[in-house]
Amino acid sequence: MLAAIRSIIFIPVFYGGSTPIIILAFLVALFSESGTHFMGRLWSRYHYLCARLILGIRVKIEGEIRNEPLLYVFKHESMFETIDLLRIFKKPVVIAKKELLVIPLWGWIAKRHGLLGIDRDGGGAAMRQIIKQARKAVAQGRPIIIFAEGSRAHHGQRPELQTGFAGIYKLMELPLVPVALDSGLVAPRDTFVQKSGVITYAVQDEIEPGLGRDDIRDRVHAAINALND
Repeated sequence: MLAAIRSIIFIPVFYGGSTPIIILAFLVALFSESGTHFMGRLWSRYHYLCARLILGIRVKIEGEIRNEPLLYVFKHESMFETIDLLRIFKKPVVIAKKELLVIPLWGWIAKRHGLLGIDRDGGGAAMRQIIKQARKAVAQGRPIIIFAEGSRAHHGQRPELQTGFAGIYKLMELPLVPVALDSGLVAPRDTFVQKSGVITYAVQDEIEPGLGRDDIRDRVHAAINALND
């Protein structure tokens, strides 16, 4: 009952406070890319502040998050981590489904910030376009982030990785860092009720580029599910 009450309070506070931030971010994004990054981080910090004070959620990072041109692959259990990425990284470039870019106002700002929308049915042409844009970001020293499972899973589930993941890994030729997490324990999908507790991001050992498709798939799948064991 207490978790439900907290969650009901969180919704208007977070989304109501997000509205002026997003409007201001749109105005800033018209003139400044660096300002867009600043506003994205401000919004993410506001989200974490609301989660911390209202919901009683804290984040613990095990290992080191490096703001370098690395390919990060995250476990995906909640909407929480998709927003929190803007706080724990400085200027991340996230590869996500292209449908996110059609969200009014927010989608344009996200694209301006660096979100790369991939067409999962677009085949090789869509993949080449994503890689071209990702390489530009890497040249600027920015990390690339993907949720290789494609959609959120309940904690304990271990869905297979999307087929395009191995192609991105091969073409980017970057060291890969898997990140396991357990956000589904406190902010599960399919319900608005979020519980108090600690979300752990467990940064796993870096994996070198150049591995075969099956090898990289198996190693990453095991690594991002490390907190599910």
